[in-house]
Amino acid sequence: MPLAAALFCALLGTARGQTPDADEALSLRMARSLQPLPRGEAADRLPIVLRADAIHGTPDLETVAEGHAEFRRAGTVIRADRLSYEQPDDLARASGDVRITRDGNIYTGPELELHVERFQGFFDHPTYYFSRTAAGGKADRIDFLDDQRAIAYGTTYTSCLADGTGQPAWLLSTERVDVDFATNEGVAKNAVLRFYGIPILAAPKMSFPLTDERKSGWLPPSFDIDSKSGFQVSVPYYWNIAPNRDATLTPSLSLKRGAGLDSEFRYLEPSYRGQADLNLLPHDGLTDSTRYALNASHESDFASNGYLQLHVLRVSDDDYWKDFPGSATSITPRLLGSNFDYTRPYGDWTTYVRAQSWQVLQTTDPTTLIQAPYNRMPQIGARYASSFGPGLHVDLETELNRFDNPFDGDTGVRPKGLRAHAIGSLSWPYVTPGWSLTPKVSFNSAAYSLDEPVGVVRRSSSRTIPTFSLDSAWVFERDTSWFGKAVRQTLEPRLMLVETPFREQAGLPNFDSTVKDFNFDSIFTENAFSGVDRVSDASELTAGVISRFINPTTGAETLRLGIVQRYLFREQRINLSADGLPDDPSGRHFSDLLLLGSTTLVPDWSLDGTLQYRPDTDRTERSIITARYSPGPYRTISATYRLARGLSEQVELGWQWPLYGPTPIEKGTLKTSGGSCSGSLYGVGRVNYSMRDSRIIDSVVGMEYDAGCWIGRVVAERLSTGRSDSTTRLLVQLELVGLSRLGSNPLQVLKDNVPGYRLLRDDRTPMQNPNTYD
Repeated sequence: MPLAAALFCALLGTARGQTPDADEALSLRMARSLQPLPRGEAADRLPIVLRADAIHGTPDLETVAEGHAEFRRAGTVIRADRLSYEQPDDLARASGDVRITRDGNIYTGPELELHVERFQGFFDHPTYYFSRTAAGGKADRIDFLDDQRAIAYGTTYTSCLADGTGQPAWLLSTERVDVDFATNEGVAKNAVLRFYGIPILAAPKMSFPLTDERKSGWLPPSFDIDSKSGFQVSVPYYWNIAPNRDATLTPSLSLKRGAGLDSEFRYLEPSYRGQADLNLLPHDGLTDSTRYALNASHESDFASNGYLQLHVLRVSDDDYWKDFPGSATSITPRLLGSNFDYTRPYGDWTTYVRAQSWQVLQTTDPTTLIQAPYNRMPQIGARYASSFGPGLHVDLETELNRFDNPFDGDTGVRPKGLRAHAIGSLSWPYVTPGWSLTPKVSFNSAAYSLDEPVGVVRRSSSRTIPTFSLDSAWVFERDTSWFGKAVRQTLEPRLMLVETPFREQAGLPNFDSTVKDFNFDSIFTENAFSGVDRVSDASELTAGVISRFINPTTGAETLRLGIVQRYLFREQRINLSADGLPDDPSGRHFSDLLLLGSTTLVPDWSLDGTLQYRPDTDRTERSIITARYSPGPYRTISATYRLARGLSEQVELGWQWPLYGPTPIEKGTLKTSGGSCSGSLYGVGRVNYSMRDSRIIDSVVGMEYDAGCWIGRVVAERLSTGRSDSTTRLLVQLELVGLSRLGSNPLQVLKDNVPGYRLLRDDRTPMQNPNTYD
């Protein structure tokens, strides 16, 4: 709460309370724990406690408490050398080292005078400290106009102590602050923010809310520098439309591209909610065109248990992802999906209607072209799931899809048309605490009606493919010791038998099938392909085992080892090549061998690795190996090696480490206490290097300086947008602890890119619990 506002609250809560009825009997009650003090009207009914070295007065005229005078009610404590109350004038006075404590906040000054009923008076030369922000300041005087309004003159605010020159590192000063609780508004006049004595921001008039409730107004400006757009400045305006609706309008100016406007609108209702973001650049000075990005989402709940979800993601042109990285949020920056989804349950059935479309951002480089997924216009389906009798489980999915190509360039090259499919299974799981056995019979049926034949793909076709599987898993445990420490070791073997007959699928279209990622989860599935259109023929047995070492007291896992492989009793004849069409059989009887391992046995170290080994070529096909050293908070270094044979080979380094000075925990607190601004310097970053291309792909490198009451951050980010193209951004931020953050915002970049990164300050400092007996 800014400046005089919190002081006003403290006095208001004390002076306006009514004395409890004299007839009410006071009694002590035993409580097993210390409970929070009551608020509002309940606090007003609490008794007043007044004590001092001497208390005297004249009935109906004056009461005076002198010498270590102390006034208490609920959570408010007022101390002074002298406290007096003149009943005829309804005038309360406190003088001589006046100190007010409320909710952990502290206010001090030489003199306080207040007409209690009218709540008119003044507090002379007060100082204040707010525990929530660990900051405070001074004022020349505070005048109380009534129980809703006050004026503070010559106020200051900072979280720093004065240095050798007598000035804090940063200081916000105002000529006058008017507060009005009826309108929840404070207005500061002639506000100046100084950093080491240098004015960095000034405003002739500045409005702010007096509580945590939202309020319309301008937010701190942001500055960005990148290699594509040059220097950019933006100033957000927050519009509090209603308690459940708001908008943020951010005018921006780029030296290279010109003026733009980013807008965000949010709404929340009992049965629906959503958000819409539009980034608009009416005239891009570099491309001489209009650029935009639209990202909108909506969700609705219906009384009939129906659920509606809508998401739209579109940009103006193919180069938008390179020129404005991060503006259009998507897992794949060049593949932007939009979808409509309505779902409604009917008992054991769930019905749904969907539509999905894609915007593909292609490049002029033919080696980097993307084969887009199909649009589904529409997708209508129903799912059934239920159990019968002693554990019999039935699953069924039926769908009708219309597949279209997302852009005209695919017309005549890829088939399009209708597909109706049904996928069902009947299983009978038998589960015990130590082992399980699940026999299952399933089928995959699909019928196609295409607009026209393409190559070997017929216009009309259908097929039904059955599958039988038997899945069994065990869990064995034993308590043992390792290096003198008690551990619990598990042995978890698993076997899965799959039988699927061969069905010719060369003449069928492939709308949504691709090879599943080969890992410990996908290897224990009946079909080697995702989607519906391709079903792998199989006569195979998958065998694997995982062993874990667990601390029996804490349950923490210290070591995990695993191995799994699939044996084919006959050659698999259905495969997919890179273009998604049937390929020649592999001719192999053993799948690649999968190995995994992870451990935290070595103190402060964690090791994690997976490896895919191909026996017939005697080489590793894929591997990911990660090592992290974290001896304590704010100290972490990690290294990762990734190999995908024939595709990529990368080494990644990430770190956050203090270069000098203590960490916040070593200082004894996670947040500043307004103490000395002696600082600590941290290095942060992540570098991803391609050994195959001999170049840095992506990198984030920066420095953070924590001075206790302010934090400075300088971060450079480089994003690769092609083999010879990249975008570089420079993010500079000054965080004034207890006030605001100025400049660009590198925090999300650091959290997303640096493994184990930890904020030097929490986004929101929790309010300290006040001492009830202060």
